[in-house]
Amino acid sequence: MKRVRINAGKVGLVFKSGDYQRVLSQGIYYLGLRKQVYVYDLGQMFATPIALEVLVKDKKLEAMLEIVEVKDNELVVVYENKIFKTVLPAGRYVYWKGLINREFTRVDLSKIYITEKIDKAIFNKYELSQYIRVYEVAAYEKAVLLIDDVFEKILDAGTYRFWKNDTSIKIVKADLRQLQLEIAGQELLTKDKAAIRINFYTQYKVTDIEKALLENKDYEKQLYIAMQLVLRAYIGTYTLDELLERKDNIAEAVFEDVKEAAEKLGVTILNTGIRDVILTGEMKEIMNQVLVAQKKAQANIITRREETASTRSLLNTAKLMEENEMLYKLKEMEYVEKIADKIGEITVAGNGNVVTQLKEIFSVNK
Repeated sequence: MKRVRINAGKVGLVFKSGDYQRVLSQGIYYLGLRKQVYVYDLGQMFATPIALEVLVKDKKLEAMLEIVEVKDNELVVVYENKIFKTVLPAGRYVYWKGLINREFTRVDLSKIYITEKIDKAIFNKYELSQYIRVYEVAAYEKAVLLIDDVFEKILDAGTYRFWKNDTSIKIVKADLRQLQLEIAGQELLTKDKAAIRINFYTQYKVTDIEKALLENKDYEKQLYIAMQLVLRAYIGTYTLDELLERKDNIAEAVFEDVKEAAEKLGVTILNTGIRDVILTGEMKEIMNQVLVAQKKAQANIITRREETASTRSLLNTAKLMEENEMLYKLKEMEYVEKIADKIGEITVAGNGNVVTQLKEIFSVNK
């Protein structure tokens, strides 16, 4: 006989010549020398030394065991004392009852939506995260959900998780903020064959996500081409001078013309405008020459206008002097004063008109 002690939290299985005999709980036992005892910790998973089907024939032992069968396309989330422990893939698992309170949540991996009551904090645990697909939709975005390439629904901003399996899941997102499309350095010919480059901008928003993402491919590229073609058509109907004068009118016309095409793309145009009109090197030189000529012509007109006004003023003054002797005398004094400022000394003698004598003096000098 041999003495065997089973401590608290332990259990023993008795075998004789390899055959299972019975289960021993806490206590002291005396067994024959030919019998063997395998001791197990009740806090650990039970690894059976022989086929489980043989052991569970003992109803006492069966009542002490928690047998968890996990099928293909299933997972079991294990909690011990309400704390996440692990995740069990397909297989058979055996736990001891009594010492630890265990809970098991079964997951069906054949579906994609996570409907099981699982705390979100656990989704980030590696044991579980490897079975989950995660998609993020930002606060300024919306997305379309495609399952096996079939449209399912529109997703608002948030974090979306799906079980990982053979089902294809795709998320296609669109930015819902006000966006700007630049048509930069577009080379065009005006009606008078002037070669120019235009920088054009368009501000827009995606308003119909299904049209933008499902009914159209690369809606941004299509919008760019639509704007480009309309702009080219309008520029070709204006001369260079008309273009420079009517930039705002052209932008408004392009806006109205492209609005309908944009709606078919699921986009709403908010604003358009011509940022810059850039002349080529040769055209810039020609325009500079035209500008210089225009400014010279304007300067000549102003000079002629001033000369005409001055002559008219002199004529009016002469008429007034002829009609008013006092005014004539005042003009004489003004004339003498101006001459005195420029000449050191002048002597006038004899009778006669002062102005007449001064005129004779200067005539002699000449």
